[in-house]
Amino acid sequence: MQDVQLRVGMPLADFIRENDHQPFELIQGEKVPKMPTVAGHNETLHIVFQLLVAFVTSRLLGLVRMESTFILPDSDDQDWVKGSRTPDILFFAAERLAAYKTARPDWRSRPYAMVPDLVIEIVSPNDSYSDLDAKADLYLADGVRTVWAVDPQRRTVRVYTDAGEYRLKGDDVLYGGDVVPGFETAISAFFQESE
Repeated sequence: MQDVQLRVGMPLADFIRENDHQPFELIQGEKVPKMPTVAGHNETLHIVFQLLVAFVTSRLLGLVRMESTFILPDSDDQDWVKGSRTPDILFFAAERLAAYKTARPDWRSRPYAMVPDLVIEIVSPNDSYSDLDAKADLYLADGVRTVWAVDPQRRTVRVYTDAGEYRLKGDDVLYGGDVVPGFETAISAFFQESE
């Protein structure tokens, strides 16, 4: 008898249609519903997004998006989604994004089928750090180069890379490194009240 391996994921058309009804991420074959957020989460999300998009846009470094889905297509079938993520903020480097758009003329009609260079998650009051660490590990395993976990409650940022993780707070400076070259900001800037 031949072993039959179960195919994890779903057809792209089904993924798009079902996400229209109830947004979800596809993680290790399981649909994980996207939950509503609280005002404080959205406030911090807006501030971080504005800071990053202003920097990236002024230097033509790439593309920053809020709550955009990226998929992990099957290597043999680009119309099969084996996983998906919808981070609070994602960043694609300009050169990689240009190559992707050239290779995928239909890129506008599907979720991004490429892994971001940077993912930013805003920590919600009900998020546990063990869940957050697991989520960061998944992003890094997917190929994301850097993950920032911005925690408005503790006013800290955890930075995750393949080399490890570290925590910043107060007037510590967060650097974009080689992922977002030249970007730097005091952590406290993420927690100012927006207007």
